[in-house]
Amino acid sequence: MQLSARNQLKGKIKSVQLGNVMAEVVIELPDGQEIVSAITRGSAEHLKLKAGDQVVAIIKSTEVMVGKA
Repeated sequence: MQLSARNQLKGKIKSVQLGNVMAEVVIELPDGQEIVSAITRGSAEHLKLKAGDQVVAIIKSTEVMVGKA
């Protein structure tokens, strides 16, 4: 699969919490950091996502916010 998004992070699903409409997917990166994604429940079920699955988090955004104390 080739995508235009440059930010592609490989990881392993730590957990999937299914709600009525949405699903929260926690992905653990190789260095231990986590990314949390909110996707539709239908997408999570279609992909048959479960803890332990190897996945790619694809981040496509037109904005990145930066903060400084």
